[in-house]
Amino acid sequence: MDLQLERPEAVIKAQEKQKGMNWFLEILVFVLLFFVCAFAQIIITLPGELMLISNNVNYQMSAAAGDLDGMAEAARLIGNSDLYMVLALVSTVAMTAVTLLFCRLIQKRKPDTLGFVRKGGGREYLIGLAAGFAAFTAAVLLCVLTGAIRIEGISETFGVGMFLLFLAGYMIQGMGEEVLCRGYLMVSIGRRYPMWVAVFSNAFIFAALHLFNNGISVLAFLNLTLFGVFASLYFIKRGSIWGIGAFHSIWNLVQGNFWGLSVSGGTTQCSVFKSAVTEGRDILNGGAFGPEGGLAVTVVLLAGLLVLLRKKRAV
Repeated sequence: MDLQLERPEAVIKAQEKQKGMNWFLEILVFVLLFFVCAFAQIIITLPGELMLISNNVNYQMSAAAGDLDGMAEAARLIGNSDLYMVLALVSTVAMTAVTLLFCRLIQKRKPDTLGFVRKGGGREYLIGLAAGFAAFTAAVLLCVLTGAIRIEGISETFGVGMFLLFLAGYMIQGMGEEVLCRGYLMVSIGRRYPMWVAVFSNAFIFAALHLFNNGISVLAFLNLTLFGVFASLYFIKRGSIWGIGAFHSIWNLVQGNFWGLSVSGGTTQCSVFKSAVTEGRDILNGGAFGPEGGLAVTVVLLAGLLVLLRKKRAV
């Protein structure tokens, strides 16, 4: 088992352009960059939000009648709708765009220092899609075998058009989070500190970004940290952002829009299968947070880490 983590090519090239900063400054810059990304996402979603509100009959009727409670309820339903969720997913394109611009203009880093390697990118993306689908499905099957989740058949709320919109949205969202947390943060910290420090610090911060999600628990936080470690090692071992960006995207899509389960505390109507969690078995199925908050995902992620640790780094 290879316990030594050499600096990947992305870190070496980034280090040549600009030396790493003190860890506190690195995290401070990351926080500022995150808030800029969040502000950019608000700007992107605003026109879509206004369109959804203007086309919502209940909201317009409540507004005309001066019914503030009715307006609030209509706004809540809009915020929980699949269309709004897709809009929120698409807005995460800001993460990728803002991070790329910051790295290029401020850190003088080219896209390959964030893992955007041209050679073999398509192949890596396809491998990541297959691996992500298999990994999360394995966690679901563990829950089914232990009686923690029941697959009740094909969902009556499934729609091909909406599913494709979610697919596009998650392709953007998964890549955006990987670019920000792995391509930017891990690589930036790795310029000055050992890679294990870069791996665990970015994984912990990645998990912390989900602290306000519905249903968050100690186990969910640990699993999110494990996912961050797994994603970091995947990036390092495979040598690019393409594979783990695809893995992250399909991992999220499969949870909600294939198996019909909660995704980090969020729910959706459009799913291929209709599934139900068994009460009293939250330790396995994750409860309100979804499978990411349960032991089945812990087992799958630990198995994935063992595979990556045994794997030689791609040349």
